[in-house]
Amino acid sequence: MRQQGAAGWFKHDITHRGVTAWALTLALALFYLLLYYGGRTVAGVYIPDVWTYVSDGLGLPHKWTFYGLLYTLAIVIGGVYVMRKYSHNRYQLVRTSVVIFVQCTLAFAIPWILAVFEQPEFYFSYLWPLQIENFYPSNVVNQPLPILLYSVLGSLVLVPILGVLYGKRWYCSWVCGCGGLANTAGEPFRHLGTKSMRSWRFEKWAVHLTLVIALVVTAMVIAAWAVGDNYPQFEETAASMQSFYGFLVVTMLSGIIGVVAYPIGGTRVWCRFFCPMAALLGLIQKFGRFRITVKDDMCISCGLCTKYCEMGIDVRAYAQNNEDFVRASCVGCGLCAEVCPRGVLRLENKTPRDPQELTMSSLLSESYR
Repeated sequence: MRQQGAAGWFKHDITHRGVTAWALTLALALFYLLLYYGGRTVAGVYIPDVWTYVSDGLGLPHKWTFYGLLYTLAIVIGGVYVMRKYSHNRYQLVRTSVVIFVQCTLAFAIPWILAVFEQPEFYFSYLWPLQIENFYPSNVVNQPLPILLYSVLGSLVLVPILGVLYGKRWYCSWVCGCGGLANTAGEPFRHLGTKSMRSWRFEKWAVHLTLVIALVVTAMVIAAWAVGDNYPQFEETAASMQSFYGFLVVTMLSGIIGVVAYPIGGTRVWCRFFCPMAALLGLIQKFGRFRITVKDDMCISCGLCTKYCEMGIDVRAYAQNNEDFVRASCVGCGLCAEVCPRGVLRLENKTPRDPQELTMSSLLSESYR
């Protein structure tokens, strides 16, 4: 319900695709245009390098440090807002605290400290295939052995094991900076994610296609490095693919559209439709222990769970059918359970029991579900 007064109008307008929401979208687009293309000439127009001047004035190493500082502040301030809003919910308090801690340390402070000591910057909260550069040979050979082991074991061992045990929520809602920004600063816009079947079909194709492209590009770059100068055309092809992936996926989809779309498209456009890590963890999650359980015959079809699902899942349909479920796109943020007025939903990590081990009574009543 819209509150009376100018403040109430603004709050409703900016969170419901009003004039102020579109103005914010344009402002974010301008910010990223200056960030990525400042100091360059695009279509015959020179774009001033504003953020480099700002970062120099603040005494920061470069504009990306300035951006990291702004990003971290957004997560901290948004995180405090979320923790106050859901102060009664222990899961949200702990999850948001972890998100803030990871962003402040692993994604900002430690990389900055490494740079101060003239070491290669490494963002410990980002793993392959999200941080695709981690497996590029040119980067691998320059990394200290402990960081190299962390990157390889984290991507190839830790990710699948934790994915099986806890689903994709351990990363997408607790560690990743993209999800961290979405669930803190982006909290007022979470309900804007589209719920249509068309978007779901597009999601299935787009997110897995991005994962395939990430796999192909990584393999091509490694192969080009292995053959060396013997096949220069092969190296050129790999370099072109690497450049294309960097522009389209890293810069446009992740860096720009993923955040610019918040006020009009919801907070998980990147995570839902294009993130290769989300695609990989989603496939693992389907065979893992994480699921959302439903209390039988308790749903009143209010629809709040579906409305506030940032991943566009029709949670109400499962609740109405008394059906426990696991969806590849679910990031386990827990807001569907939070907004449910009757406590119908619960996030759990468990393996369904073998029906042969159940009693006849539980089988007939289906109370084991």
